[in-house]
Amino acid sequence: MTIFEPGTARLTQPHSDRHIANIPQISIIIPVLNEAPTLPPTLKKLQGIKGIEVIVVDGGSQDETVTIAQSFSVQVITTAAGKARQMNAGAAIATGDTILFLHGDTQLPDAFNHWIEQILSQPQIIAGAFELEIAAPVLALRWVEFGVKMRSRYCQLPYGDQALFMKTQTFRDIGGFPDLPIMEDFALVRQLQKRGKIAIAPVPVITSARRWQQIGILQTTLINQIVIIGYLLGIPSPTLAQWYRARKRKNL
Repeated sequence: MTIFEPGTARLTQPHSDRHIANIPQISIIIPVLNEAPTLPPTLKKLQGIKGIEVIVVDGGSQDETVTIAQSFSVQVITTAAGKARQMNAGAAIATGDTILFLHGDTQLPDAFNHWIEQILSQPQIIAGAFELEIAAPVLALRWVEFGVKMRSRYCQLPYGDQALFMKTQTFRDIGGFPDLPIMEDFALVRQLQKRGKIAIAPVPVITSARRWQQIGILQTTLINQIVIIGYLLGIPSPTLAQWYRARKRKNL
């Protein structure tokens, strides 16, 4: 795993100017479903940045998600629900030579485009992601963040909430996200590992704490780990998805 540190590995520290010239165009794909409360900060952070396009892919929201997205300078399309299907639909119309997948409740760091350009210009780097910061002042969540950092560093397994990015052609060459109801990001990253190294930018995306707050930090972490183990053991993805949703409902 390649972890870029400021001032090392030929990667320069980004400056504060977010309008960085001479960068490749980046297509940012945001799959959403009933994200009205969390989507505005995510989209606001992306306004006025040169060289990017933002594609919001709605999976049938019943709240004001689509109306909110349409109020920003972004493309909005609709498709069948399911993150894999939604992200693939967005990628199909992307025009940037680099593609980034962003959750609707997650904000990119300043100068993210600089980090993406620098990381993908490195030899043998096939893809990248960011570190993770969870937006809640809870000590246990700092341990979750530490675990994410260790997993990304030593297992080369960033997840979708870390804003995966790669060249658009790379994404298309591997066939996009597999059409799975769960673990689609895990499966994609495993395919990327076969083609090159995955680098982690030393700056975090900031994601909502709601997933951990809904049913508890320990319960959420345990459920996630059980799903991963089940996937590696060959349990069908639809079965895992059904179990995962049942566990969440039971704990709500």
